[in-house]
Amino acid sequence: MSWKEWMRTAEIEPSIYAADFSCLGEQLEILLRGGVRIFQFDVGDGQFVAPITTGPIVLQSIAPIVHAAGGVVDCHLMIVEPQRHFAAFAEAGGDSVTVHYEVVGDRLRDVVAQAREHGLEVGLAFNPETRVASAATAAMAAGVDLVLCMSINPGYSGQKFMPGALDRIRELRELLPAQMPIQVDGGIGPDNIRQAFDAGANLFVADSSIFGREDIVRAYRRLVAALA
Repeated sequence: MSWKEWMRTAEIEPSIYAADFSCLGEQLEILLRGGVRIFQFDVGDGQFVAPITTGPIVLQSIAPIVHAAGGVVDCHLMIVEPQRHFAAFAEAGGDSVTVHYEVVGDRLRDVVAQAREHGLEVGLAFNPETRVASAATAAMAAGVDLVLCMSINPGYSGQKFMPGALDRIRELRELLPAQMPIQVDGGIGPDNIRQAFDAGANLFVADSSIFGREDIVRAYRRLVAALA
C-alpha cells in the first residue's frame, strides 16, 4: 500500500502527540469509528527538537488498533540519524516515515532507499527557516512520496499557525508534481484549514484542535466541514 491508496482528496491526521495517553487506545478507536484514516505519530529525540517524545514501544501498542480498522500510522521523525531507526519503526507497525531536510541534507537519496528496504513510504519535512525551493528540489531528486511544510517550529504541540506558511505552501505546490501530496503541520484548525487547502496542501496534521477538545469526533468533523 502507498499514499496513493491511503489518500482521499484530502486527509486530516490527528497527531497522537496531543492525545490523552491514559486512554490512548480508546481515543484512537473513537476517532477511527468517526472517520479518521491516518494518524500522525510524532517522534522527538531531545536533540533535533527539545522534547523527548514517544517511540517504537508505544507505536507497537497502538498500530494493531489502527491497522485493524483499516487505518495508517504516519511517523514524523524529528530526530537525528533517522535511518538508524527505520527497522524499529517498521517492525512496530509504522507505515510511513518522514525525515527532516535539515537533518539528512544531501544524504536524502540514500536515506529514502534505506526506508524503502523496510517497506516504508517516505516523506520529507522542512522547517520555516528552510528555503522552499531547496526542499522541493531535494524531494524530487530523491523520489519521496510526500513533502511536509512545517507551519510552526517543530517540537511542541499547541503552537499558533504561522501565516507565512500559506505562501510557502503555494510556492511548494508550484514546484512539485501535481500528484505529490503536500502535508502541513502546526496550528491547523477550522479557521485556517481551508486556506491551507486552497494554497495547495491536502494532508493536514491536527493536534490540539482535535485532542484538546472534549468531543474529539466532533472536533475532527468540524475540520472536515471546514474543508467542504
